[in-house]
Amino acid sequence: MSRLEQVLPALESLAGVALRVWRRDGPRVTPVAGAAPPAGGTPALPPPGAAGARGAAQAGGAWLEPLPDAEGHWLEIGPGAGRGQGAERAAALARVVAAVLVSEREVGQVADELSGRYEEIDLIYTISEILGHTIRLDEAAQRILEEVAPVVRARRATLLVFDDERRVLRIVAARGMDPADAVPIELDDPTSVAARVFRDMKPLSYDPGAAGPRPGRSERRGYRGHAFLSVPVSYAPPGDAPQAIGVINLTDRLGEDAFSAGDRKLVTAIANQIGAAIANARLVQKDLAQQRVRRELELAHDLQLRLLPSPLVVAARADVAARCRPADSVGGDFYNLLQLPEGRVGVMIGDVSSHGFGAALIMALAMAASGIHAESALDPTVVLRRLEESLAEELARTEMFLTTFYAVLDPAAGRLAYANAGHPHAFLVAGPTGEVTRLAATRAPLGLDTQSGADVVLAAPRRANILCLFTDGMADARSEGGARFGEERIVGHVRNLRDRPTREILEAIYADLAAFTGGGPASDDRTLVLVKA
Repeated sequence: MSRLEQVLPALESLAGVALRVWRRDGPRVTPVAGAAPPAGGTPALPPPGAAGARGAAQAGGAWLEPLPDAEGHWLEIGPGAGRGQGAERAAALARVVAAVLVSEREVGQVADELSGRYEEIDLIYTISEILGHTIRLDEAAQRILEEVAPVVRARRATLLVFDDERRVLRIVAARGMDPADAVPIELDDPTSVAARVFRDMKPLSYDPGAAGPRPGRSERRGYRGHAFLSVPVSYAPPGDAPQAIGVINLTDRLGEDAFSAGDRKLVTAIANQIGAAIANARLVQKDLAQQRVRRELELAHDLQLRLLPSPLVVAARADVAARCRPADSVGGDFYNLLQLPEGRVGVMIGDVSSHGFGAALIMALAMAASGIHAESALDPTVVLRRLEESLAEELARTEMFLTTFYAVLDPAAGRLAYANAGHPHAFLVAGPTGEVTRLAATRAPLGLDTQSGADVVLAAPRRANILCLFTDGMADARSEGGARFGEERIVGHVRNLRDRPTREILEAIYADLAAFTGGGPASDDRTLVLVKA
């Protein structure tokens, strides 16, 4: 029962007359509410646009009053209502009935609109659920298109995302078509609606019955003659302007072949949701990639440190302390400790002219090759020459060079033989006197000059002297004020503490270095080797 049918009996009771509501549709007159009219009792209503008729419009003296704000509707009031003051009462009754009728109509319109929007509201909620529970962009995009297309009655739908590397729009999901049939769209394609929508960040639609932008050649396969709606997918980072990251295309509409303004608003709202999801998915992928890189760097760092030998390798023949700290996760510094025939000890330190993965590769190759060549040759100069031959191709390809110092200590004979390929930080500290001797270069760094030079042989009484080797990352370390740590401080610690075990000397040097630099990150690899043989 309508609201008017509920109100009319109450008005009849108050007015003491019978009431009916009629509607005229062209020549046809039909009852709307009130008691059923007698047979043949249809009133003769004035035609549309005529002045309101007041008076006895039908047998028995019934009164007809037009309803204000309800065009084509009339109120029939029982006999006697229009005499004397009855005309004013009839007008008042008509105003009340008209207000009820208009209110009922508005409520119906609102109900119809809500009913029509329920599907759209449910769609937006469904998409929120999809995006909230799906990490993979391709899966979420396909499900979203499957939900959106039926609501806007589109047979075909595609979601294109901007590929930053190739600078094109590529399909990540499609409905009603094979994605292989659509080629990537160049951003500067002058005929592409999708490219234009992406560039301008404004939605565009094409109605076959009206003038407007038409799909481009790359988009027209299967779309010719059909409506086309293209909406940008954008994302606004916090505190920044919106950025276009894709486009939604819809076509082949069921029913009337034109997308409405409501369709455009709905797809735009969904596109904003998708934009945020794409941005989040990319952040997740980037974070996962960064985590993977960090794990790989940690593994590379651990692997590189494991390539370096423990001082225990030669502990039976010499008192050795060594430490290598790469500036990055991996670096180009290295050292090697070797047990050689007849009780001799081989000690090598090297510094690649860079750091990072390229230097780490040279370092790993040098570590492997040095052990092999030290076993096959007695003279340090020969070992360095063969090491250079092993690394020549890689050093040339990477345009790097390698400073290297290699010494062979013979405790039984009390001597030290060395070859120095441009390594500046190599010293011998005499145990009895503390005298410091710089072990000068005998040739150029490996990779710069093939002139091999000759060995230098020095007296080295057993357990009397300390061989001190380090890289420039130690000497060039800077304080917070920019002062240089310097090789004098390192050698000074060795001279002053020469009667102590090499491990204590090394710890003292690194503690002083940490205090000097404030514990900040190193700009270069830092390696120190101390040998008392």
